Amino acid sequence: MTSTPGSAGRTAGTTHPPSEGSGAPRVRRFSRVQRWVHRSTATLMLLCVASAACLYIPELAELVGRRHLVVTVHEWSGLLLPVPVLLALASYGFRADLRRLNRFGPHDRQWLAAARRRLHGPAHRPAGKFNAGQKVFAAWIAGAALVMLGTGLLMWFTQLAPLVWRTSATFVHDWLALAIGIVLAGHIGMAVADPEARRGMRTGSVERPWARREHPLWKPDED
Repeated sequence: MTSTPGSAGRTAGTTHPPSEGSGAPRVRRFSRVQRWVHRSTATLMLLCVASAACLYIPELAELVGRRHLVVTVHEWSGLLLPVPVLLALASYGFRADLRRLNRFGPHDRQWLAAARRRLHGPAHRPAGKFNAGQKVFAAWIAGAALVMLGTGLLMWFTQLAPLVWRTSATFVHDWLALAIGIVLAGHIGMAVADPEARRGMRTGSVERPWARREHPLWKPDED
């Protein structure tokens, strides 16, 4: 998601040499732990979505074949989805950014109101290290993943619940999977539209002018 929780600890605000051909000073935004969590979670999520598409879209099912293998990939990628986050809880910086994502203040409500009215700029969209859109996305995708895990387990281990529960779980699982696919497509589209945000997730640092413009309330030198 352009924002996955993490931190570089005490050195988070240090200025780095220019990179990617830009002369602007850079500041540390994401730690190595955070970038690993983002990549691992994104890979597992894409495996879940791609394998689900191969199971439910007849044309893809025919093209790919090997249904048993696709089912196995889908089940295990779903079960492993929470693992990167759980492992990263050992990182103090990661936990600190989880707390940032869980805090929703007046400036976040202002950010959402400006987004609805399509207003741009730091004056209209104040944001800390994570803006309100990133916080909403993180909360929604985390909740959706837990629901998908629970319904998936009911579908996989048929002895865990009566038929009516499994039928309901299948209904929720299928429709929520469609919603997740749409939301992820929007997330990827927004990331594609912001090269500096992608660079920050790839390298761990961003240009200081970009940070001031997009996250004016974030003070990296105090992280």
